[in-house]
Amino acid sequence: MVTIPLHAYRSVPVEPLRGKVVIDTNNYYPERDGHIPELDTETTTTSELLQAHLPASRIVKTMNNIFSVHLGRLARPSGDPERSVLAIAGDDAQAKQTVTAFLDSIGYDALDAGPLAEGWRFQRDTAAYSEPYFSEGHSLAATNGQGADPGPGRPVTAETMRAALAAAKRYRDM
Repeated sequence: MVTIPLHAYRSVPVEPLRGKVVIDTNNYYPERDGHIPELDTETTTTSELLQAHLPASRIVKTMNNIFSVHLGRLARPSGDPERSVLAIAGDDAQAKQTVTAFLDSIGYDALDAGPLAEGWRFQRDTAAYSEPYFSEGHSLAATNGQGADPGPGRPVTAETMRAALAAAKRYRDM
């Protein structure tokens, strides 16, 4: 799992991850990461950058769009009617199956959002980024990234996530 400030993605060791499934939870924040031209112009995604850095690994993007506190609070056993879904994106079907099994083991269903190129649909500033998991009266904006209580969270169904993914807009298309 790669969970680091994106500006440091080139520091991820290549050889130990050769042939491995790597979960990418990164998000791009220019104010933290500096400007990365290909992300600013939306000609690639954060996960595609990581995949290019780790060409012999199999990257799957997930868990980047859920607040860390909600990740723990919303986990439910398989079959629970309040079990949430997490979007995944990747270019390798077997890697996505591996990550789906992992998500199941920690209490989540997976919703396949397509290849890595579609991972932008649940990156920051999209309808699928964090907000679906916030409960009534709480929001990502209210936490201001400063550790404010994000509330208990709410379950996110596959239908809710599909709608949020479909509503995603790229800056260049606005």
